[in-house]
Amino acid sequence: MNGTVFLVDDDEAVLRSLGDILSADGLAVRAFDSAEALLAGCNAQSEGCIVLDIRLPGMDGLNAQDVLAEQGVQMPIIFLTGHGDVQLSVRAMKAGAYDFLQKPVAADTLLARVYAALMLDRRRMQVRSEEALARERLARLTPREQEVLNQLLQGASSKEIAKQLGLSPRTVDVHRKNILVKCRASSVLELSELYRRGNNG
Repeated sequence: MNGTVFLVDDDEAVLRSLGDILSADGLAVRAFDSAEALLAGCNAQSEGCIVLDIRLPGMDGLNAQDVLAEQGVQMPIIFLTGHGDVQLSVRAMKAGAYDFLQKPVAADTLLARVYAALMLDRRRMQVRSEEALARERLARLTPREQEVLNQLLQGASSKEIAKQLGLSPRTVDVHRKNILVKCRASSVLELSELYRRGNNG
């Protein structure tokens, strides 16, 4: 599966043990011993998921979660927590964490949650790619074609658009055809979906 597991724990033995479990299953792993190192090692373009200890020296996991969000890093975060960290875990989930695992974590549990997080991130990247493609296609339109498109999406007919924009119906039909070709759409319904994606990012 594509994507990297960004693994963060200040306990060297735990870091090595969890890294071995993930690597043995064929996953790409990048290990960090602090939140600061994690922040330096990923960015908004990174793909995968983050397995993050909630208690760390220096910046803790919750603060790291906030900074990651500020930097546009949207990878799912799985927190590693101790027995006394229930309230912290609830706070982490409210802030958008994907999941949390209590230490010590069983190998099969870790792998199951990590694979689910990676699948979620893959869907996120697919959506991001579709949104970028939609924006690129919409950017091909001339200002006049964009005006016609806006009217089409409101359900206006060619005659209504022609009257609204001071054009002939024939000219509107030409613009409509060009819009469909440039956007690689076969109908106004497809244009509507393309527009939604292109304006969702």
